This record gives sequence, C-alpha cells and structure tokens, in this order.
Amino acid sequence: MAKRLRVVVPGDDPVQIGGSPHLERLKVHGDVIVYDKRPENKEEQIERAKDAQIIINSRGVVTWREEDFQHLPDIEMIATCSIGTDMIDLVSAKKRGIVVSNQPGRTAPVVAEHMFGLMFSLAKRAHFQTSELKSGRWTRQMNVMLQKKVLGIIGTGAIGAEMARLGRAIGMEVMAWTFNPSSKRAEELGVRYVDLDELLRLSDVVSLHVKLTPDSHHLISIDELKKMKKTALLLNGARGDVLDLDALCGCLNAGNLGGAGLDVFPEEPLPSNHPILACEQIVLTPHAADQTPEGVELLNGGAVENVLSFIQGAPKNNVAI
Repeated sequence: MAKRLRVVVPGDDPVQIGGSPHLERLKVHGDVIVYDKRPENKEEQIERAKDAQIIINSRGVVTWREEDFQHLPDIEMIATCSIGTDMIDLVSAKKRGIVVSNQPGRTAPVVAEHMFGLMFSLAKRAHFQTSELKSGRWTRQMNVMLQKKVLGIIGTGAIGAEMARLGRAIGMEVMAWTFNPSSKRAEELGVRYVDLDELLRLSDVVSLHVKLTPDSHHLISIDELKKMKKTALLLNGARGDVLDLDALCGCLNAGNLGGAGLDVFPEEPLPSNHPILACEQIVLTPHAADQTPEGVELLNGGAVENVLSFIQGAPKNNVAI
C-alpha cells in the first residue's frame, strides 16, 4: 500500500495559513498537520517535519539548510507563503531533488502600498510629530513634498514595478537600478535605468526591492549611504541583510540622512535593545507589508495552488533549479 501523503506546516506563528479554507483543498490528497507555535529548536522542527513529503513554510523564521535535509529523506517539496526564499538552502534542495515553490509577484500591490505608507509617514514626519503631541509638545517641523521629487528604486521585479507605477501616479520622477537592466524593461515600467551611484546621489527617496543573494548582501552600506542626499529617505521592503543596519543607525544619528522606513530586519523579531529603536525619524513595521486580509489570503491560496500543481505532476514556480 502506498504511503499516505503528509503535508506539514511546521511553525505557523503568528498564524498565517492555519484555519485557512484553502487548506481544505489538500485534505482529499492526504493528512495536513499545522503547528501553530514556532519550534523551540531545530530538533523539534525536524521532528515535526519527519515523515512529511510536503512542507508549507508559512513563516521565514523556520529555516531549512543542508544539515536539516539530511534528517528528512521523505521531503519532496517545500511551498512558501512568500516571495522570498532566503530561509531555504536552494542549492541543497536542488541537489536532493526537492522542489521549492515561491510566489513571485503575487502580493506586489499589497507590499508596494505598504511601502508608500512608510514613505508618506516619513515625508510628513507623522511618527515624530505624533510622539511630540503625545508628550505635550507642539513641535512643528518642515515636511517633505513628494510630487516632482525623485524616487530611486533598487530592484525592478514585481514589487519594484508596482512602486514605479505608484511613484509616477503621484507625480514623482522615477529612476531605477537592477542587476540586469534592459531597455525593454525600462520601457515597460516607464523608468530610466541609471548606475547605482547616480541613483543614490540624485534620489530624494530610495526604495530597496532586490532579493537577498550573496551579491545583494549589504548592497547598501556605509559607502552607499554617504552618497545619498542628507535629506533623502530610505525604505527597505526587500530583506533585512540587503541593508547594513548598523551603518544606517550611524548615518541617522549623525544627521546624514532624512529618515528611514523599514519593514524587514537582519534579525526577526527585532531585538528590543537594538540601536535603530533609539533613532529619530524612523518608521518601523514588523515584516508586515503583506499582512492585510487580502494579502494573507493571496499567499495562502498561492501556496496551496503550488502544492496541488506538484501533486498533479506539474510543479510551478520552482526556484530550486
């Protein structure tokens, strides 16, 4: 008798896919087990995934490396509830024939809208001025008008493309940089590709949207930050390690940058004593750019669709190739 299919969600905390009606579509194919607490350690994580053929990774804090795969000989597929796949060793997955399916562009409008929220909050000094008013101080400060300002987008995938569209819609001039620019892509997006130094030098707002790879690790560090205008705003909606957070803290504290809006961090959850929390002119959200009811259900549905495609013998969105 063939082994019954086992699908495991090893750490759905905070709840992402648990209770989603999309999971019901999988139950006709096998057992679906959802753990609603993060594993305490690697041993518990591996124990939860033992005997599973399919993992749905709903949270990026649950990581899968070569040493983990050594203990999971039955794993055939990992589906993520995300665009990013930096929590998975793709080289090892490919070597072992494990399909890893992500969701490119699925929540791009949701994420871009969130990043524009951070941009507006920074430009209008909303966080700072709210804090001042709550403290009983009537502290008025000059705001930033975004129309006719330059938006520099680093990374022009689906989210970067949506950022460009929104930027143009409010009257910003949009320029971009990416690892692989093309005239065709520039025309599609209505942007002008420039080199990174020029983008940093000319932009009033710089928004990060590249995936995390060895080439993009600390893509923006102290040297790059020094090239930016002292009034510039920096947004990070990519991955925490694309930006050198210590260098950013130094620039903000020295008054060499106008402000920063961050949704992602090198360590998540962000430690409560991290120096970035003491900086002024920052707006922070806890990796929540896609956390709307619409965004969550798009990701849940996309993960299940990827699993069903795999079960049916036609895997899609496989990045372990």
